[in-house]
Amino acid sequence: MEELTEVITAAEFHPSQCNWFVYSSSKGSIRLCDMRDRALCDAHAKIYEEVEDPSARSFFSEIIASVSDIKFSHNGRYLLTRDYLTVKVWDLNMENRPIETYAVHDHLRTKLCALYENDSIFDKFECGWSGDDKHILTGSYHNLFRTYARGSPDAKTWEARPQEPHSILRTRRVCAGANARAQRARRGVGGESNDDELAADSLDFTRKILHTAWHPKENIIALAATNNLYIFSDK
Repeated sequence: MEELTEVITAAEFHPSQCNWFVYSSSKGSIRLCDMRDRALCDAHAKIYEEVEDPSARSFFSEIIASVSDIKFSHNGRYLLTRDYLTVKVWDLNMENRPIETYAVHDHLRTKLCALYENDSIFDKFECGWSGDDKHILTGSYHNLFRTYARGSPDAKTWEARPQEPHSILRTRRVCAGANARAQRARRGVGGESNDDELAADSLDFTRKILHTAWHPKENIIALAATNNLYIFSDK
């Protein structure tokens, strides 16, 4: 095990082409294999990989690039991948870069050293498609999860927490250090606090949503948070 430099982190079969499957690696690459080519799939048909900017490389680059989950879209044309800080959409016909990249918790980019020390940087988050492939779902810390409307800046953050059945779920917003302090200063000492705002420094990294699922036909999502299962519906 000590000699391994790259491991397989996730795998998925194509929803309609039974001979195609993809697998991802700890180095951030995704390989598409065709079982019609050979019985032993030790060579890939396509490899999806984004070239890293050398000037942005750091000690944590390979760790945060590791793909923790991969999903085919229901129509079979796209791939959805999740790494530590982002979720990406790949077109099967375009191997050199993703067609969409969404930041999940970019406010943690300055905290990677602390996350490495407490092993949180090795957490493996899942991702998922809505039934119509137009929305994306993934989890984060503090029991937060995010939904994205593809092709638009409409990204929402929600918190899974105990509440009355059929009550309306409210969005949350995470404010990075300086932002949070500025907003508190604007409210003043006697100003009212906004329950929908969370300071990045106050996030609880022991509460995390690693496992997510979206119903293939209905607007229903399921989330696993520690020892709790949350189910949300738009009805």
